[in-house]
Amino acid sequence: MSGGEVAGILVAVFWAILVSFLAVVLVRLAQVLRATTKLVADVTEQAVPLLADASTTVRSARTQLDRVDAIASDVQEVTSNASALSSTVASTFGGPLVKVAAFGYGVRKALGKTDDVPQKTPRRTVIVGRTVPAARRRKQKG
Repeated sequence: MSGGEVAGILVAVFWAILVSFLAVVLVRLAQVLRATTKLVADVTEQAVPLLADASTTVRSARTQLDRVDAIASDVQEVTSNASALSSTVASTFGGPLVKVAAFGYGVRKALGKTDDVPQKTPRRTVIVGRTVPAARRRKQKG
């Protein structure tokens, strides 16, 4: 065998190993592609019902938000009506009631009745270790 024949045999063996390696890689790649195709099909089968449920939920939420909006506008209307009513009552009865109260106070002052004014009580001072003279008198009386 000559050097060229040995080199040819080596190249042929190397080529056969390379083709075998590429065949294994292609077989594994085909398996991965099949598994990926199956996974995508399963995800699609499960995603379609989930999307339908999500769509139903969004429609329900929109309906509820419309109801809440209607309730909020009604509450706003009631609040404005209550505010108008309170301002009307205050303007209608507020002035006359203040005048009647002032008149009653003036009459009481004029007649000399001061029942509503509390009498001033003398301040007592407490000194630690000493008895205040007012306290001594109470002790002697009592």
